[in-house]
Amino acid sequence: MAGALGYALGAALQQYEAVALGATLRLMGRTRWWIGGVIGFTGACLHAVALSFAPLIVIQPISVATLVFAVPLAAWLHGRRPHRAEITGSVAVAVGLLGLMLLIPAHDVKPSLSNGAAIGLIVVVGVFTGVCFTVARFLSGAAKALAMAVGAGSVTATVSTFVRVVGGGLSGDMARLLHWFTVVIPVLLICAVVLLQKSYAVGYFGIAYAGVQIVDPITSIMAGALLLGEPVPTGVGQVIPAIIASVLLVGGTITLSRLTPDHSHPTPAPEPAPVG
Repeated sequence: MAGALGYALGAALQQYEAVALGATLRLMGRTRWWIGGVIGFTGACLHAVALSFAPLIVIQPISVATLVFAVPLAAWLHGRRPHRAEITGSVAVAVGLLGLMLLIPAHDVKPSLSNGAAIGLIVVVGVFTGVCFTVARFLSGAAKALAMAVGAGSVTATVSTFVRVVGGGLSGDMARLLHWFTVVIPVLLICAVVLLQKSYAVGYFGIAYAGVQIVDPITSIMAGALLLGEPVPTGVGQVIPAIIASVLLVGGTITLSRLTPDHSHPTPAPEPAPVG
């Protein structure tokens, strides 16, 4: 939870700068962007430690609760009060996704991932992300932010998957860090940061952050179940709660997608009157 809160604050700070300057190298010269990065990285480190002790399907859902904090933080940074729709949408998304995730059995399984499965995961996520950002080029507004966020969310989930495999598989043997899985984690993390900045720069922080927080745990759970052998829920009695949670999730996302951007377009100055 501490890591999730840090991630939310860091994301809000970086989104503020990304809106002002765009997702360019100029962000590297902004103190507030670096502060957000340090706070977010600290949160990510705490998240990584948690993944070393528990399955993806248990830890990933906790980060969804940051929606309740991140959206009001972003509104405060932009000098305005949070819209009622932002609060309602964020809470609905968080409750809906947490409800879905809590239906998953919390049985620990030692993570193990073959080289072929790892490469396959990277390729699939890479293609999916490329499609998302290609589609985003033809969109605008909230739809553009959401498309980018979906791609970014799949990459952050891949980072968490590899962190789970590396951290959960150590068992006190630090020599196991000498594997290409350890090297791929920072590479994927850098890619995730760049993609996140691009989605934040569109200006719709609520929908962008919600998109990441929806895709990240869903992708992680799929990876955990299909690649790491982590258990998934079964039984008819879980269908109705899952439907209710899904309705909340979809409704909250639609609510966030209808919000205005966090930046305003300057009004063009009037042209001078002709002389003579």
